[in-house]
Amino acid sequence: MVSSSEARVPAVETRELRRVFKGSRGSPDVVALDGVDLRIEHGEVFGLLGPNGAGKTTCIKILNTLLYPTSGEARVAGHDVVRDSVEVRRRIALVSGGENSGYGILTVRECLWMFSQFYGVPSAEAGPRVNRLLAAVGLSDLAKTRINRLSTGQRQRMNFARGFVSDPEILFLDEPTLGMDVNAARELREFVTRWVRERAGRTVLLTTHYMAEADQLCDRIAIIDRGRVLACDTPAALRRSVEGGQHVELEVMGAPEGLSDVDGVAVTWGAPHPDRGTHTMKLRLPDGGRLPLLLRTLEERGVAVRGVSTRETSLEDAFIAIVGRGLDDGEAPK
Repeated sequence: MVSSSEARVPAVETRELRRVFKGSRGSPDVVALDGVDLRIEHGEVFGLLGPNGAGKTTCIKILNTLLYPTSGEARVAGHDVVRDSVEVRRRIALVSGGENSGYGILTVRECLWMFSQFYGVPSAEAGPRVNRLLAAVGLSDLAKTRINRLSTGQRQRMNFARGFVSDPEILFLDEPTLGMDVNAARELREFVTRWVRERAGRTVLLTTHYMAEADQLCDRIAIIDRGRVLACDTPAALRRSVEGGQHVELEVMGAPEGLSDVDGVAVTWGAPHPDRGTHTMKLRLPDGGRLPLLLRTLEERGVAVRGVSTRETSLEDAFIAIVGRGLDDGEAPK
């Protein structure tokens, strides 16, 4: 439980955090983090989003005492990650997507029990906690199955459960649903939400490539690129921060020659639908009320509309507008 005095201290705080990797054989140095300032409060689910190579994993490793910063300061639960690394480790846990489970001769239950003992969880608490976690990740029926016989998704669910065995104060989730099917990922997101709200002070730092996951889970999100924080706010505020409007997709008969704009709105053509003889026409209206006028204009031009779909600005739209590229663009991840 976080005391009132501890609550005034951020769960995670970095100031001018830098990490530079020395180049080999005359190659230039790589700046993975270039003055990162973050403040994460107790009780938050905080997202860290960025393209490949943005510096997310480097930041996570520093906060987990797995990597020294080149300069700057990083504190977790008020403790310096370099000088007080033992105190930091007592309060945290890490779940990494795609992690090699190891200990393949152990069963799922034995593995979770072993890690509970590594963390010093009393036996009277460890057994019931392991059972609850097995049920939460849907592995109760596989509790006696050896790890080396699990599928990739099942191993990842076990790794996920392992992160909660010590009941950490601060949990780092680095691509936690990587390799999971849609239903399993949804159930684990719901579990994280319940876990954070069950007890005051529990905090989660999440990195993910799934925008819907970040939008659903996170109270606030920092967008990072090339080692710098470009924006930090709630998902809703990030969406509002970029040019909004209504995104419209129309399925129209044919692809009229020379139709590159309608009433001054630029048009992008999607893939054709040969079976129906139609094309997808994509555009963004700054004012959603203009859609009826657009449809009348198309009718006047002899364009037959067979289907209409609309959506508002998404977190992915905001991300691309802020970063200028997608999640999978960029250099190799650090």
